[in-house]
Amino acid sequence: MKRKIIILLILLLTFTGCTQAATSYNTVSWELVLVNADNPLPDNWETQLVKLDNGVCVDSRVYPDLQAMFDAMRSDDIYPVAGEGYRTHEAQEKIMENKVNAFLDEGYSRKDAKKLAKDWVAEPGRSEHELGIALDINADKSRSGNEEVYQWLADHAYKYGFILRYPEGAEEITGIDYEPWHYRYVGKEAAKEIYSQGVTLEEYLSENS
Repeated sequence: MKRKIIILLILLLTFTGCTQAATSYNTVSWELVLVNADNPLPDNWETQLVKLDNGVCVDSRVYPDLQAMFDAMRSDDIYPVAGEGYRTHEAQEKIMENKVNAFLDEGYSRKDAKKLAKDWVAEPGRSEHELGIALDINADKSRSGNEEVYQWLADHAYKYGFILRYPEGAEEITGIDYEPWHYRYVGKEAAKEIYSQGVTLEEYLSENS
């Protein structure tokens, strides 16, 4: 039976065209894995990927709730687009390199460019995008605006198990500047508590450890 499950998973990944690296979780619940500047991806994280219609990949375990959330948004005449989902370690390295180069082009020293880049881009191995359970959500610009998408998500995403991962004013806690588009799956129970308490994932896990 176990062999059949493994074969089916391999077939799913082949069909979707998503590639993944063996990457891990260090808590009893996969939804609550903490990845940030101080907590790298554990060594044995296994991402179960599925490809969305636009080619973005996410972990298949979050897909049903993500689809339900997008359906609810569309029913309110708000049209979201998944802009970034799962990233390989190599892709994250490239993004960081590009950000550093952008600051170098502005005249910063390499040391300062690297420091500034880390305010905007997570270091490779320390990005939630490598988990596959976080994604950037923006607007289908032909039908909606980003601000209405961000507002809807801020008000309703928790009902579907997603939280605003990098809130405004919490930069010293999360280590990342405010990103109204970046949402992370934590499960409906935790999302409701994080939303009602107005805390970050770091604070929630600290209080519930």
